[in-house]
Amino acid sequence: MTILLATDFAADKLAGWRRLLEAALPEERFVTDRQDAAIDIALVANPPPGALAGLPGLRLIQSMWAGVDKLLADPTVPAGVPLARMVDPATSEAMAQTALWAVLGLHRGYFDYARQQQARQWRVLPQRRADELHVAVLGMGAMGRACARRLAALGYRVSGWATRPAAIEGIAMHAGDAALDDLLATADVVIDLLPLTPATQGFFDRARFARMRRGASLVNLARGAHVVEADLIEALDQGQLQRVVLDVFATEPLPADHPLWVHPQVTVLPHAAAQTDLRTATQVAAQNVRALRAGRPLAHLVARARGY
Repeated sequence: MTILLATDFAADKLAGWRRLLEAALPEERFVTDRQDAAIDIALVANPPPGALAGLPGLRLIQSMWAGVDKLLADPTVPAGVPLARMVDPATSEAMAQTALWAVLGLHRGYFDYARQQQARQWRVLPQRRADELHVAVLGMGAMGRACARRLAALGYRVSGWATRPAAIEGIAMHAGDAALDDLLATADVVIDLLPLTPATQGFFDRARFARMRRGASLVNLARGAHVVEADLIEALDQGQLQRVVLDVFATEPLPADHPLWVHPQVTVLPHAAAQTDLRTATQVAAQNVRALRAGRPLAHLVARARGY
């Protein structure tokens, strides 16, 4: 029984990850040569297309990233093999910290103050209480729940939205398309943490922006493909949106000549909102490896029909 490491990591990062895995799973053998006939588990991080094809003994594909859209889009990934996504509490906490920073910046005008500093302008902006700000979190997976709870703890009025009904203590939950329209119409800040599926491709377009409360702000920490960027710029220029914080983009790295770099109402992050910590993610992956070996249920399996 052998574990394949299929990644796009540079050699030094791969070596460091392998050392962590060998310490966590000393009884396992790790290889990067997919020709090894004993391979029955694959630990993957952006594997090249076709990297998981032709492995007849494969019993588990464990992703080291939270998103699995690239794996599901690869037709050579064997459909009959269980696929697990990475749900790491450390990554969820990192995402919650970024969401807190973004909402605080929008609420207290800190992004505007930064621009005023560049212009050497001394002007105090109006200050609202946290409970006067309605924050909507779209996507209530592990990261969405962590963000919603941390924001609520700071006193913000937080609502969550998911495609299916769910209950989360202290959070006003909504589900379904009709509920989404009502929620967008009242939210001051919308945080996108939805998975990328065919249903969420181009989710934030001209029509969706028109349903949002005029002067609201958008924080996209999920996937760049959720946003039609031309429609986003139009919504900002027309005053439908006040400001956006973007960590993800349709093309990454964001091209140097892209207008989002210089738009005065846009804050750009280089897909850094919640970087995977291989130290903690390795421990999460190791738990699933041990579960498979012991015949126990696997955690965080992807429902391929749903896309997450």
